Amino acid sequence: MTRGRDPDHFSRRAQKEGHAARSIYKLEEIDQRWKLLKKGQRVLDLGCSPGSWMQYAVAKVGPTGKVLGIDLKPVTATFPPHAEARVADIYKLDQATIGDAYDVVLSDMAPSTMGDHKTDALRSAALAEQAITVADAFLKPGGAMVVKVLEGGEIQNLVALMRRIFDKVERLRPQATRQRSTEIFLVGLTRKPKA
Repeated sequence: MTRGRDPDHFSRRAQKEGHAARSIYKLEEIDQRWKLLKKGQRVLDLGCSPGSWMQYAVAKVGPTGKVLGIDLKPVTATFPPHAEARVADIYKLDQATIGDAYDVVLSDMAPSTMGDHKTDALRSAALAEQAITVADAFLKPGGAMVVKVLEGGEIQNLVALMRRIFDKVERLRPQATRQRSTEIFLVGLTRKPKA
């Protein structure tokens, strides 16, 4: 429960089904629509705490796949051997830290909000831009990306940045998104070959 209110439908469902957070249903809806996650893939989850997107990805890629989660905070959820959550800074990732190329890069990162929509949206856009930079560096040709961003003036710039890397960029506001939230998800499909 949050601040004395009952959790909504998705929060209750997540708790009942043993998921780390309700956000798992956002990724599930995105994946059902675009079929991003498949058996045997390598998945990089940026801003992975509390672990619900990792829980979903681990089940989809199976034991022949690999899921690596990165967050500034430790993740308390437990995962099977083909998944690992590490404490690291997304601005300091390199091949020595996260290994070889990935099939899918996920980012559900959000800034600590300040209550000023414009400031929060700009900080969210900066995180999204860094996630796109990481995807550009570590995503295999043909790969996909999902990145969360708060609605604001930077979305067009982020879409333009993603269009340089991906054949197609889609937007979605999943049903599990809280009504008062301004978040949307940008989905990059079919990473172009690197120049």
